[in-house]
Amino acid sequence: MQIQPAVLIGVDMAKAEHYAQAITVEGVELFDRPILNDQADIESMLDRAGQAGPVAVVIDMTASGAQLLLSVAAARQVPVAYVTGLQMRRAAELYSGSAKTDPRDAWILADFARRNLDRLAWIQVTDELLVRLRVLNGRDVDLATDANRVINRCRDALVAVSPALERAVGQRLAHAGVRDVLAVFSTPTALAAAGEDRVRAVIKDRSPRVAAKITAEIQAALAAQSVTLPAEETWGEVIADLIGDLDRIQRRRDELAVTIEEVFLSHPLGKVLVTLCGFGPRTGARTLAEIGDPHRFLNGSRLAGYAGLAPSDRRSGRSLNSAHQQRGGNHRLKNAMFIAAFVATQHDPEARAYYQRKRAEGKKHNAAVTCVARRRCDLILAILKTGTPYNPPADRIAA
Repeated sequence: MQIQPAVLIGVDMAKAEHYAQAITVEGVELFDRPILNDQADIESMLDRAGQAGPVAVVIDMTASGAQLLLSVAAARQVPVAYVTGLQMRRAAELYSGSAKTDPRDAWILADFARRNLDRLAWIQVTDELLVRLRVLNGRDVDLATDANRVINRCRDALVAVSPALERAVGQRLAHAGVRDVLAVFSTPTALAAAGEDRVRAVIKDRSPRVAAKITAEIQAALAAQSVTLPAEETWGEVIADLIGDLDRIQRRRDELAVTIEEVFLSHPLGKVLVTLCGFGPRTGARTLAEIGDPHRFLNGSRLAGYAGLAPSDRRSGRSLNSAHQQRGGNHRLKNAMFIAAFVATQHDPEARAYYQRKRAEGKKHNAAVTCVARRRCDLILAILKTGTPYNPPADRIAA
């Protein structure tokens, strides 16, 4: 995407009031002032800056507080660039002073953008379905975080009544049958009183494939501890309550997954991306939402750099191996593409062969999967730009 603005407006974002700094590409400061997160004030800012020529806005966040500004900019066809937090911190170190103020941050955004126009990531907000995907993906991440918190708290409570029982079921709380049995029999005493057959029957109702194995491990855990620990009954109430919370979160995630799949597959590019091995509704939705308009990336290298998949060259003195994995980039996109690449190494012959080649070169598992994800950036961008579903070559289909 080739954008040549005459004026750059750095906007340090906040919920109620932003701070804006406008400078020309030659470095002439036009104005700096706070602006309300209000349509009239945002339009006034764009009008004032537009008197000096074509305008581009540079922001440092894309969360809820930025949505009005993004929508107003889109309505006026004003391009918006996004500078990540890591880029912002590194850029701030290049400027004098150590103060952390809104005016300084806005000025750094504007000046950094004018010096690095060819490296900026331009974002689009005109696609309603992509915005819906971003919102739904964000909610899914929130629920996943809540689930992890509840699981950790539940495992801690299980340790308080029986470390052996926690070892048996703590890592299996994702199984609905395990949650069911702990909701009904939440202490070692209750499990022992219920008996092996009843415990197996409860687990089998929603997790039939693992019922026998988990029941046997629960019985072994009960046999390993004859001592009743203090406040077991109270801990049992806490465990049952936590299991109820976890079950509600998981049901909501399952319902949300259906909605995400519907929205993802209703998008024309979603139907294209899902044809590439590794991209299911959840990973595909997250990837598509973070990429946005594929035409804003010149090539696969730019996409890889944006996602943080491209290796970073670090060479000093007589060091030989100078390529290192990036720590920056869009982590949501990076994680989704990594998961998709990992799945592809299991099911796609070409991806598996490339992964094995990298492993033979001495790379560890994660590094080899990252190489696969980086290699697929060109392919992903090509099918999204052309809107063409992926069809593997005939010789690979035959294989």
